[in-house]
Amino acid sequence: MPLETDPQTAEAPLYLEALNPEQREAVEHFEGPLLVLAGAGSGKTRVLTARICHLIHHHGVAPDRILAVTFTNKAAGEMRERIARILGGEPAGMWCGTFHSLGARILRRHAHRLGWTRSFTIYDADQSLRQIKKTQEILDVDPKRWNPKAIRSEISGAKDHLITPQEFHEDNAESFDLFARQVAKVYPEYQKALEEQNAFDFDDLLVKPVELFRTHGRILDEYRSRFQFVLVDEYQDTNHAQFKLLELLSSEHGNLMVVGDDDQSIYGWRGADLRNILEFEESFPGAHVVRLEQNYRSTERILDAANAVIRQNVNRKGKTLRTERSGGEVVTVVETADETDEARWIVDEIERRLGDEPERPARDFAVLYRTNAQSRALEDAFRRGGLPYQIVGGVRFYERREIQDVLAYLRLISNPRDADAFDRAVGWPRRGVGAVTQERLARFADREGIALLEAAQRATEADEIPTAGARSLEEFAALIQKYSGLAARLPVGELLEDLVEELQILKELRDEGPDGEDRAENVKELIAGALDFDAELLEEMEELPEDRFTELDLFLQRV
Repeated sequence: MPLETDPQTAEAPLYLEALNPEQREAVEHFEGPLLVLAGAGSGKTRVLTARICHLIHHHGVAPDRILAVTFTNKAAGEMRERIARILGGEPAGMWCGTFHSLGARILRRHAHRLGWTRSFTIYDADQSLRQIKKTQEILDVDPKRWNPKAIRSEISGAKDHLITPQEFHEDNAESFDLFARQVAKVYPEYQKALEEQNAFDFDDLLVKPVELFRTHGRILDEYRSRFQFVLVDEYQDTNHAQFKLLELLSSEHGNLMVVGDDDQSIYGWRGADLRNILEFEESFPGAHVVRLEQNYRSTERILDAANAVIRQNVNRKGKTLRTERSGGEVVTVVETADETDEARWIVDEIERRLGDEPERPARDFAVLYRTNAQSRALEDAFRRGGLPYQIVGGVRFYERREIQDVLAYLRLISNPRDADAFDRAVGWPRRGVGAVTQERLARFADREGIALLEAAQRATEADEIPTAGARSLEEFAALIQKYSGLAARLPVGELLEDLVEELQILKELRDEGPDGEDRAENVKELIAGALDFDAELLEEMEELPEDRFTELDLFLQRV
């Protein structure tokens, strides 16, 4: 797809003038692998953005030949906005998103090659954990002895390393490690349950595209041909599966640019493999390396302290940050007896500074801590000191109970095999289907070898389900079937508005008690977000085959 404006009329050379020599070296690199070691505050986002602009403006690369991978959706959105501002138009057709969104887009096109449909559900951490617990119950793996979260973490680690359920079982079924033996039982059955429910967990969004490319050479060739230039941010935080995905996509043409900082690798605990960046030149022979060592964020004293600390780390590529901002406030290190003493010192220091500068607002101060558990001592100290404070990063919007409840309906409408969504939706709002009735329905579904929603449609055939409960289940199934039909032709915002109104969800929430109005407002905000989504120009809608997906699938992928 061409750029939506004539690149020759845009003032693109301005993006080069603002760069220092090292940044410009990275931006002007054309073909072949490129490793950019970008220190903190060295302008790496500017470099990534400028290089994409340079590929399009100077080298005439079509935007749809470029793949840019970031670690957050926010970063992807900001990058697209910057590129559009510089070039004077949207880089139409360019893929820019996270590894997981990249994987989801690939799977939306080709999931049927692996045994799923294109309307698959993506299970978040909570939904995945519930399925782990169900699998343990079926296998009689005691959750009190074998922690479900630990089992999920082990499975996630195996997937990060592209270890299949069968391989894990073969390696660990007779292991002396009793925990590994339990995981070897759960992993294959958990993955089987996901497939039966037409669902992927987050790890599958990386694992399954790799599997797809390894088993379907023509599809891999299609994506290799399309993405002639691949650019990756925060490369130090990539895991093995992400490395393999990048290797598969770029190994033929070699036009892979990665930007990262081995000194900022902090996600080893969740699978990040520092070797990806340390051994980049071995993995991609002939790689050009550029070091960005000019810091634009911090003062000289802060950098001196940071350099002195990180210099002790021998497992690094090596670089020394520098700045033109000389001097600065002295870095203070305070040792305290315990967390209570530490919190007291922090409050005293803030009070002292507020006393010295009465016009300074309390919001100018920030306290960072490593774990959420550490906030307790700090909050106690702030309350005792009478200092106003706000905890940033509470429950995320899409993780709130009422939002998850409404989304369960949308998930089930999109994917009738989603058992987790069925269990959540059928019980709320209340319709006379309790836990006992749900258990009986599950047994009926197992006996008949059908999904829960189909079992609900046939609930009157199940002798163990009382007449009233069976009638409620059939009404519920009819509701889902009705909206499944509407989803093929209604925008998701309108679909959601109609569903919320028919179920009287806002009234149900308001009747719950003091927090009900806030919960109702959250659902209204969800509807507003869906309406905004309808208004956006979705490239996916243009690129995916018609009648193979609905806008609802894409909305659920977004949230």
